[in-house]
Amino acid sequence: MKKISKKMLVSMMLVLCIFSIFCVSVRATNDGNTLKSESTSELIEIKENAAKSLEDYKEKYGSDAYGLAAYILNIVRIYSIPFCFIGIAIAAIFQYVIGIRKLDVRDKGFAAIIAFVTILVICQILPLIFAIVVKGWRG
Repeated sequence: MKKISKKMLVSMMLVLCIFSIFCVSVRATNDGNTLKSESTSELIEIKENAAKSLEDYKEKYGSDAYGLAAYILNIVRIYSIPFCFIGIAIAAIFQYVIGIRKLDVRDKGFAAIIAFVTILVICQILPLIFAIVVKGWRG
């Protein structure tokens, strides 16, 4: 009976959290046009910076395909750091907190730590290898 009540409690909390995420509405008290124009100008600025950066990569590598690949690898390099750190933290919780009582969860946590560290290293080294191969061997 305790297991069923725990499962029900966890499932109800999960449903409540998901429901609360989607039901939150934010209303601004200022003039809506001011907020809308500021956010629109920021989005346009971000888009222009991304387009300029992509053009810089295309010019630097001398090809549209190589420039796009280098740009994508740079974005992956940047965003892999927080993703992998969060994954390592969750896997460490599985290994060191939950794994104290359950050895199979401990092994899964250790395997996840190894996987996230490997992904982090690959995502950090791959742009460097790409640059060396394209710039060095291609000419």
